[in-house]
This record gives sequence, C-alpha cells and structure tokens, in this order.
Amino acid sequence: MSISLVTSILLVLYMALILFFVIRGALRTKSLEDYAVGTGSSPIVVGLSLAASVTSAATFIINPGFVAMYGWSAFFALSVVMPVGLFLSLIIMTKSFQKIGHTTKALTLAQWIGNRFNNKLHSRIIAFLSLLLITFIVLICVGIVKVLTSALGISELYVLLGLVLFVFGYTMFGGANSMIKNNAIQAVMISIVAVILLFSGYQYFDVGLSGFWEKINAIDPMLTQKYNPESPLFRDFFEVVVCNFIIGIAIVCQPHIITRSLMLRSEKDTNKYLITSILVLILFFSVLIVGLYARLQMPDLMQDGVAVPLDSIVSVYVVNRFTPYLGVIVIFGLLAAGLSTLEGLVQSLSTTITNDIILPLTKKDYSENKKKKINRWVIVALAIVTILMSYDQLVDPNLSVGIFAQNGVYMFFSAAFVPVLFGIFLKHVPSQAPLFATLTSIVVYVAVYYGGLTEYTSGPVRNPAVAGALAILASLFVGGISYLLLKKKIKLSENVA
Repeated sequence: MSISLVTSILLVLYMALILFFVIRGALRTKSLEDYAVGTGSSPIVVGLSLAASVTSAATFIINPGFVAMYGWSAFFALSVVMPVGLFLSLIIMTKSFQKIGHTTKALTLAQWIGNRFNNKLHSRIIAFLSLLLITFIVLICVGIVKVLTSALGISELYVLLGLVLFVFGYTMFGGANSMIKNNAIQAVMISIVAVILLFSGYQYFDVGLSGFWEKINAIDPMLTQKYNPESPLFRDFFEVVVCNFIIGIAIVCQPHIITRSLMLRSEKDTNKYLITSILVLILFFSVLIVGLYARLQMPDLMQDGVAVPLDSIVSVYVVNRFTPYLGVIVIFGLLAAGLSTLEGLVQSLSTTITNDIILPLTKKDYSENKKKKINRWVIVALAIVTILMSYDQLVDPNLSVGIFAQNGVYMFFSAAFVPVLFGIFLKHVPSQAPLFATLTSIVVYVAVYYGGLTEYTSGPVRNPAVAGALAILASLFVGGISYLLLKKKIKLSENVA
C-alpha cells in the first residue's frame, strides 16, 4: 500500500479513538467549570498532558526549520536557553498558582487575575489580549497541514478544512476531561516519535560528534557558531540568550499552560506532575536536532531544484528519510504534537471568550446549559477565523508562520507575566500596580515591534522575542515602582486616618 493510503486508514482509526474519549468526556461535562478544568486527573496523566501541550507543532515541525536554516545558534536558543527558563518558571510558579487558583475559583487566567486583584477592568484587558493566542492556533494548523499534505498528497486547503472542522468540532463537547486523556495518549505517541527522530540521523555520526560538526561546518561555517549574524533572529548574545531566557520564563503565563495544574486532584500531586512534565519536555525539546539532520540531507535546502520553505523542511525530511510505514508512524507523532496543543488552546481560549468577555458584557445570569451553548458558538467563530488566517499563512508567510505566532503569543504573555508574578508572590498588592505593568507591556511591545525602535525589529523580518523581552523588563520596572509607591501611599493614608 502507498504511504497516502496507509496514512488515510490510520487517520480514520486515530479520529475514532479521539471521538471515543470525547464522548466519555462529554458525559462527565455538566457545567462550564467542568469544561474548563475538568473533574480531576492523576499527576502523571496531567504531567504528560502538559508536556504534550507545551511542545506543539512549533517544537516538532516549525522550530527545527529554524535550526536547519540558521544552525547551532537557533538550536541553542530554542532547545536549551528557552526550556531552562520555562522549567525554572514552571517549578517556581505552579504550586502557588494552583493554591490561589483553587481559592479564587478561577476557570481562566483572565478571571484569576481579576479575582486576585479585585479588578474587573484588568480581567477584561487580559481576556481581550487572549485573542492574540489565535496566532498560535494558526501556527499549529499550518504545521499539521504541511505534514499531512506531504503524506496524503492532496490540496493544503482541503486538509486545512478537514483539520479545523474535526478538531474544533470535537473540542465543543469534550472539554478538559477528554482533552487530558487525549493529551496523555498523544504524549506517549510523541515520545516514541521523538526517539525515532533523534536516532534518524545516526549515519551522520559515523565518525563521531566532531565529524558531525565538520559536516555541518562544510555546508556553512555560520551553522556551527553560537551566534549567527547572518540570521534575523539569532545574531548575538542578547537575541540568543537574554531574550530567549526571559521569554522562556514568561511562556508559563499562557492560559493552556499555567492553568493545567488546576486539573490535578489535589496539591499533593504537584511534585509528581512537575517531574513527569519536565522529564518528558527535555526529550521533546531535543528533537530540534532534526533540523541539522535535514540540513545534511538537503545542504542547499532545495528539492527537485525548488527551494524548500522553512515551514516545510521537517515534512520533506520525514517523507524522504523514512520508509513508508515508519514514515507514517512519524507523521502521526507530529500530528499528535500539534493536536495536543491545539485542543488546549481552543478549549482555554473559547472558555476565556465566553467566561470573561461575553458573559460579563451581557450581564445575564445564564444557566449552565446556556453557557455551554454560547461556548460552542464561540468555537464556531474561532474555527472560521482560524481557516481564513491559516490559509493566508500557507499562501504568503513572512519567512515562517512561526514569526506570525510569536508576535501574537509573546505580546500576550509579556502583558500577563507581571500580574501573575505579583499575584503569586506578593500580598496586599494595590490593584493599580499590576494593571500599570500590563499597560506598560502593551505600549512597549507595540512601540518596539511595530515602531521598529531597535535594530532587531527594524528589518524585513522582525524578532518578536526582542519586543517581548523588553516589554517584560519595562512592565516589571513600572509594576515594581508602582507597587512600592502605591503601598507607601496606602500606609501613609492609614497612619493619617
């Protein structure tokens, strides 16, 4: 059988398995709260779910393309520096967020911030900023479409339509209960494929690690350097280390990541949850080395005389490197990597729009059944927007859909980082301080990225990590100063009284 036929058969079976867990999850979903955080799962299952959700199509499909194009500098930034920041942040923030999250009865990050600081305006701002996360949904859809199109040999548009209709359709009903189970299964699939991909370039190490680097260096000496001044994203220490470390720390503030700990049965499970997720994540982030394998397979990044787009490099590598049957296994691992995060984003973003935008604006006391219906219509609207934006990125990306997604996601969590930080570690925080921090972040990000205020954000390809890092530092400074001044003012007024 051809690879397209085998892929088609297994795709149908995989869809049936997903629907089985969706139906089970839907039967346990009685309210919007059940849809958002579920009814509680084991730490290992939730840990696997988090690992699968963090490492999406970006890690397995898009980011290795950056490594193939720009070499060690990209690998060091995206597979070493950023994960270190992510792990530290995850360890430090999770327990406190979980404890406060259960106390405030928050279903979303926006609601958590609003309840923590008793500030509805701040909650509304974060909720509207959450709409930027649709850029990450687009990235995942584009990545999956690239992989499936290579295997099935059909139009990208048809694959995109089928993908969005299926995933958004079943996400309407299952919610957190089915998502956790799906993610755990997907994490196991991704782990198997991660090992296959890591060992897929064994032949390039026939003369050891030094020989491997010599082969890379022979293609282009810049590919083996810690910094690549010829790239638009990894030019120096500031871009590679400083910005990516700060971004790694702030990544945790995405709704589908920080709220995952609320799905545990109890706080006692937190350590097992963290250990499971971090160990699996280390394996997943290592897969970016495939970008170097792909560059050795295609030294000039050409196939049949045509340049391979950055977003298609991994897809082309998989189809050319593996036998049809092993290739199908890898393809399904890449599919699982994308679906795991896609489900989480659709679920968390639709809940935020319903719970933190629509319901407060309408000011009506809806029944739980009505809330679920509103949430489903929100998902329909998200599906339509996703199709339109994804098709645009398939047809006309600016270097990569990764830049498009980073721009939206980095702007969001740079605005949410300081409020989450203050909410976790500071007591009796004046509500204006975290709000000023968020507003500062928005202004600085827009000025730096769209105003081209730095040399890193003034070329045809602008680096969102630079804008995000500077926005986080500025918001931290303004938020800290505001906290000290406002708290001092409150104390003075209390003494006068």
